[in-house]
Amino acid sequence: MGFTLVGPVLEGAFVRLEPLGRHHAVGLAEAAEEDRDAYHYTWVPGREDVGAYIEAQLGRAADGRLAPYAQVDVATGRVVGHTSFWDPRPWPSGEGLCAIEIGFTWLAASAQGTGVNAEAKYLLFRHAFESWDVARTDLRTDARNARSRAAITSVGASFEGVLRKSARSWAPGEDGRLRDSAVFSIIAEEWPDRRAALERRLAVIRERRAG
Repeated sequence: MGFTLVGPVLEGAFVRLEPLGRHHAVGLAEAAEEDRDAYHYTWVPGREDVGAYIEAQLGRAADGRLAPYAQVDVATGRVVGHTSFWDPRPWPSGEGLCAIEIGFTWLAASAQGTGVNAEAKYLLFRHAFESWDVARTDLRTDARNARSRAAITSVGASFEGVLRKSARSWAPGEDGRLRDSAVFSIIAEEWPDRRAALERRLAVIRERRAG
């Protein structure tokens, strides 16, 4: 029996990852319309494009290629961004999942630097390694995106290298062009230590918020 990519609700202290639906459109549009200065290399829809963005993601989900999430702030119930499980790779036997990518991630400006990204990655990694028993999770970003690369490194992923001209560029003015992708990963043997480090980091953020 093969693997079916379905992402359940994942909830932490700061963020709840809800399977993306059309009912998230208004909140997603509001999140996307905050300060957009950090989105130079990331596919983030404008308000007028949110409907098409959601339909595209739901289409990928229907094809079994993506499990998209709305990122929802637990304290306010406000949608603050999007993320997903992406590109599931089964074991050669076809049974179970060998590896998965975490991608299509963006956050509203007001949610950046608040611990939401760290906790969202923690929830996604934990589910991938402990519920799906994957051997590997990977994350990719435009090699020029220093901000994204720093954020990925900060959650414990190891830099593996750059794949040249490996994916579509989302940078403005680069329609039809390919980007170089920086590749990061965590493997199953590393997860216990990475989990402990993330939990320590999240505990510090909780204490800071409480104070």
